[in-house]
Amino acid sequence: MPVYEYRCGECGEQFELFLRSAMQKAAPACPKCGSSKVEKAISLFGVGGASGSGKASAAACGPTAST
Repeated sequence: MPVYEYRCGECGEQFELFLRSAMQKAAPACPKCGSSKVEKAISLFGVGGASGSGKASAAACGPTAST
């Protein structure tokens, strides 16, 4: 299930939702104030690299060799 991040236009609350379908048409309500004036936020999941270098490879995720 994909995770979508939202920001409320009324109170500024940022929240995440697990949605079963990317085709869901109804906008979610803010869990803090109940407003329907929410917009999808830009997700930073998977962006960047090790120590903020921005240069990560799949090898950086694997086990390291010990000698």
